[in-house]
Amino acid sequence: MIRAIKGTRDLLPPDTAVWNRVERIAHDVFQAYNFHEIRTPILEETQLFARGVGQETDIVSKEMYTFEDRDGTSVTLRPENTASVMRAYIEHRLDQKPGLQKLYYIGPMFRRERPQKGRYRQFFQIGAEAIGSESPFIDAEVIELVVEILSRAGLSGFTLLINSVGDSKCRPVFIEKLREALRPVASQLCGDCQRRVETNPLRVLDCKVPEDQAIIDKLPSILDNLCDVCGPHFAAVQTYLQDRGLAYEVKPRLVRGLDYYMRTTFEVVHGNLGSQNSVLGGGRYDGLAESLGSSVPAPGIGFSIGEDRLVMTVDQASEDALAVFVAPLGDAALRHAGVLARDLRRCGASVEVAANVKLKRAMELANKSGARYALILGDDEIAAGEYSLKDMHSGDQRRVTRQELFQKMGNKN
Repeated sequence: MIRAIKGTRDLLPPDTAVWNRVERIAHDVFQAYNFHEIRTPILEETQLFARGVGQETDIVSKEMYTFEDRDGTSVTLRPENTASVMRAYIEHRLDQKPGLQKLYYIGPMFRRERPQKGRYRQFFQIGAEAIGSESPFIDAEVIELVVEILSRAGLSGFTLLINSVGDSKCRPVFIEKLREALRPVASQLCGDCQRRVETNPLRVLDCKVPEDQAIIDKLPSILDNLCDVCGPHFAAVQTYLQDRGLAYEVKPRLVRGLDYYMRTTFEVVHGNLGSQNSVLGGGRYDGLAESLGSSVPAPGIGFSIGEDRLVMTVDQASEDALAVFVAPLGDAALRHAGVLARDLRRCGASVEVAANVKLKRAMELANKSGARYALILGDDEIAAGEYSLKDMHSGDQRRVTRQELFQKMGNKN
């Protein structure tokens, strides 16, 4: 038997109904905030992620699915989508359009990680990018949007974490200070952190190895080393969040795993996900466009929600339950049922028709399908212009006219 590749999975009904509900909520919230959908290719040139995400990041150095195309080009299944969106922004000269470019996406990403709870090698993200402004007001609005999606999806008990990682002026100074503090204790850290001391010391702050935490807690804080631009910027972000009544915690060790982040970074965590408890992450990336070859600065901020993890934590009740299961008795009733089902579906009801099935079996199927109502059609019902409608929750059954049936389904036909 051929099975799904390790780290991938099939999404099956009724679970897919929950995924669709979450995505509909996301679409609605994005529309309310004037974000517009972008769809980028799943395959990109490898250099896009090496330059954009960072050669020394775990994503690029360990996790990407990269292969050589037939023409010799190195291509990669996208491990994240911010670099792809920025590539599209530059390539299609979206900077020439008026105002802020607010773009969102929903789709699959690929990383060769160790599969664990809520983490897969093909995983799905809901994300957005607001490109064209350095204002801390936009940072707060994007964070507000994230919280709105989570809240409407039914997630509760989550914690919003925020930080600033400085900019090209103050971060290099802090990184060197951090490196100097790490060198004397490097041999006591895990293997990954020992390597990162020289290559990417900021990532040491994000280490999850329990034995390293006591050492990391004593390291310098980025918040004590912000420059005269980044400090006020972060203070303004907090003010705007407070204006909106959004609760948050400042976490100085929150650096995220991608090199393009600067100034504001944020994350939402949830206790139901275990040690890998992040639902989403995001931040500002004002220098990303230039690193990808743009001659025009394009400051921006964005985020990505781990849709797999979000679906795990929200209410699994589906709004897509079957509305009506039609049980026709005989050939004439089956023909009548086909037309009736079409009209009900056009009015937005979900309908299933049992074809060539005896009544007892049809009612068993109606019950197992989770239908809200069963509609029984026979020659007598058609002649009388009334149908037998059974409430599958209460067991009550009564005759209804066509008009009453459509009213019951929420329409006036």
